[in-house]
Amino acid sequence: MREQLRVGIAGSGSVALGTAALLSKFGHDAMIWSRSGTGTKNLESSVLAEGALEAKFETRIAKSAKDLVNSNEVMILALPAFAHKAVMDDLAPYIQDFQQVIISSHASLGAIYLTQLLRDRGVSIPVTAWGTTVITGRRNKEHTVYVNTIRDSIDLCTVPEESSSRALVLCEKLFGKRFKSRKGLLAISLSNLNPQNHLGIALGNITRMERGEDWSQGQNVTPSIGRFLEKLDLERLSIASALGLKVKTIFEHFNLSFHVPIASVSEMNQQMHSNGNGGKGPNSIDSRYVIEDAPYGLQLIVILGQLVNRPAILHESGVKIFSAMYDRDFSTENELLNALSLTSYDLESLQQAARTGLLH
Repeated sequence: MREQLRVGIAGSGSVALGTAALLSKFGHDAMIWSRSGTGTKNLESSVLAEGALEAKFETRIAKSAKDLVNSNEVMILALPAFAHKAVMDDLAPYIQDFQQVIISSHASLGAIYLTQLLRDRGVSIPVTAWGTTVITGRRNKEHTVYVNTIRDSIDLCTVPEESSSRALVLCEKLFGKRFKSRKGLLAISLSNLNPQNHLGIALGNITRMERGEDWSQGQNVTPSIGRFLEKLDLERLSIASALGLKVKTIFEHFNLSFHVPIASVSEMNQQMHSNGNGGKGPNSIDSRYVIEDAPYGLQLIVILGQLVNRPAILHESGVKIFSAMYDRDFSTENELLNALSLTSYDLESLQQAARTGLLH
């Protein structure tokens, strides 16, 4: 009989509810916490999952960060990257040595920020970073989440690295054998393809977003957008190579995440559209595809490219173009990188921190 674990999820959007649904499928007991309270205001204990995962499941609702931590053995952060620092600040005072934290998905070296917060309290726990989320989906109604896909393969690493085996056992106990260990947080940061993919998709469809149109994302990864995504991927792979890291390609990403044969990026997205799991494109200019991914995903790639002398010209241009469109400077809006003062450290210090969770 599978051991039931109590898991607290910080977040109340589609990924949080979809993750809770999958936890329920594996026999675990999930609790949801919304920092603002908005996401759980009308959320009842019974939630319905549709799509790739069809289930009606029960979830507990946390009243506060303290309630979430004190009621669970494991915490999962499943919310936009721009909320990670504030949520880590809220959770850190209550986390104890027997607990573990999973960041789904990891952004901007947040695992280092959290590990250092805990060190200041004399607490050392495994903090696990996922390269992407275990599900994709959309919260359609207050009590319903549509799960678009359940990923077969997720890259992860844990800091400190000596806790990696323990953390991998936990992740597989929670979600099954779908995880692949990578060497350090830099590998995980370079394994997250969402920022680069969302850059191409959003730039190519920005007027659809701004007009609030209802449009298919997969269908609109046309050949020109597909080629752009492939060129963005080459920049990311070049930086990983310079760091001696092995990460999946964009072709492997779509193959493993959306279960389509490897072809050109556009052809794979057209197949996803035909299969019915191409997803809906953002219907607002305030989408996380820009607001989250430009400062918290693209900007880190730009910095890593500078450190290894492999300039991410297309990534950097994307940040600048979005900044011009939105009349703001996304390169300065990453609260995690700002708090870590990342540009003050050399590559060797950063590589060490990526294994230990601590910057020196």
